[in-house]
Amino acid sequence: MHKNKLKLSYLITILIGFSFSIKAQNLDPILKNLITKGLEKNHSINIHNLNSKQTKIDQKIAKAVFLPKVTFNSSFTRLDDDITFDDATQNLLISTQKLLIKEAVGIPFNNAFPDNIPLTEIPNLQDKNILKSSVDVDWVIFSGLEAYNALKASKHKEASLNYVTTAEKDKIVLKIIDTYDKLALVYASKLVLNTSKKYLNEQEFYVKKAIKNGLAIPINRKKIELAKQQLAAKQLEYNHNKSLLIEVLHQLTGENRESLKMLHPKLQSFYFKARNSEKRNEVKALEEAEKAAMYKSKMEKSNFIPKIAFKGHYEFIEDDLSLLDPKWYVGVGLKWNAFDGFNSNLKSKKTQLESKKYREQIKEANEMIALSIVNAQLTYKTSLENTKIVKKEIEIALETYKMIDKQYKNNLVVINDVLDALNDLEKANFKLQQSYYNERRAFTNLLHAKGALKY
Repeated sequence: MHKNKLKLSYLITILIGFSFSIKAQNLDPILKNLITKGLEKNHSINIHNLNSKQTKIDQKIAKAVFLPKVTFNSSFTRLDDDITFDDATQNLLISTQKLLIKEAVGIPFNNAFPDNIPLTEIPNLQDKNILKSSVDVDWVIFSGLEAYNALKASKHKEASLNYVTTAEKDKIVLKIIDTYDKLALVYASKLVLNTSKKYLNEQEFYVKKAIKNGLAIPINRKKIELAKQQLAAKQLEYNHNKSLLIEVLHQLTGENRESLKMLHPKLQSFYFKARNSEKRNEVKALEEAEKAAMYKSKMEKSNFIPKIAFKGHYEFIEDDLSLLDPKWYVGVGLKWNAFDGFNSNLKSKKTQLESKKYREQIKEANEMIALSIVNAQLTYKTSLENTKIVKKEIEIALETYKMIDKQYKNNLVVINDVLDALNDLEKANFKLQQSYYNERRAFTNLLHAKGALKY
C-alpha cells in the first residue's frame, strides 16, 4: 500500500507540473535557430531579395545616364569607283592651277603653259577604298529630370519590396512558431498517454487480484483491455502527428529530420507586457509603392522638358577621309519633345490612377488591421481566462481521482468510476496544454497585428 501512495504522489507531481506556467517573453534559443534557418531557406523571401537587388541595379542604370558614353568604331568600305569631280569642274581646277603657276613664275597670261612644269592632280572627293577608325563621346548633361525621377521611383520601389519581404518573413515566423508549438502539444499528449498507461496497468493488477478473491467479475478486466486498446489508438495518432509535424518543420527550415526528432519543446504561458502599436510592414510597403508611382508619373511628365547632351567625334585615320569629312568635332545638342500625340500625358495619368489605388489599399489595410488588433486582444484575453479555468478543472479532477481511487481500494466503488475519473483527469490535463497553445497563438497573433512581432 505504501508503494501505491508513492505512485499516486508521483502522478500528482506530474499533473501539478502541467498546471505550472513559466512566464516568458522571449523565444527559446532552439526556436530562434529554426526561425533563422527557415528565413534563410524560404524561396519566396529569396525571390523578394532578388527583386530588391534588381531595383538597386535600376538605380545604378538611372545614375549612369549622366556618365559619358564612349564608343570606338572601325569599318572598311569599298566603293564601285572613286568619287571625283565632274570633267568640267576638273578642267576648271586645272586651268586655275595653270594661271596661278604662270603668275608665280612670271609667264605672261596669254603665253602657252610650259610642258616642263608638272601639274598637281585633282584629288578625289572620296577614294573607293575607305578604312575608318574613330571614337565617339556622348554625354547627357541634363535629362529633363527624367533620370532624377526614375531614380526616386526606383528607391521607393526598393523600399516597398523590402517591406514586402519583411511582411513575408513575419508569416514564415508565425508558421514556424505554430508548427513548433503543435509539436510541443503532441509531446504533452505523450506524457499524458504514458501516465494513463502506467495507471491502467496498475488498475489491471488490482482487477486480476480482485477476480481471484471473488471481489470482481471478468467483465471488469475486459473493460480495462478496451481502455488499453483505446490508448493504443491514441498512441498511433500521436506517432502520426509527430512524424507529420517533424516533416513540416523540415520543409519550413531545412533542418535535418534526425535533429528535429531530438527536439522536446514544451508549452509555456506567455507573459504579455503591452507595447505600443507600430505601423505594419504591409502598410509601409503600400506607402512606398504609392510614392514610387508618384515619381514614375513625374518621370513620364518630364518627357516634355528639353534635354541637353554633349557630342564629340575624333577620326584616328585621316588618309581615307573625304575632302568634306572633318577629323574631329564637338558640339552641344538640345532635344525637345514638344508633342508626342499625348502619349506621355496619358501614361502619366494612368500612373496617377495607380497611385490612387495604392492610397485606397492603404485605407483598407489600416481598417482591417485595426479590426484584427481588437480581435487579437479579445482572443488573447479570453485565452488567459480559459487557462485559469482549466487549472481549476485540473485541481477538481485531481481531487476527484484521489477520492474515487481511495474508495475503489476500499471496495466502495466499481472500476468504471476509477476509469472515468482517470479519463477526466487526462482530458483536463491535456486541455491545459491546448489552452497554453491557444494562448501562445493569440499572443503571437496580437504582436503581429500590432506590428510588434520580434524574432
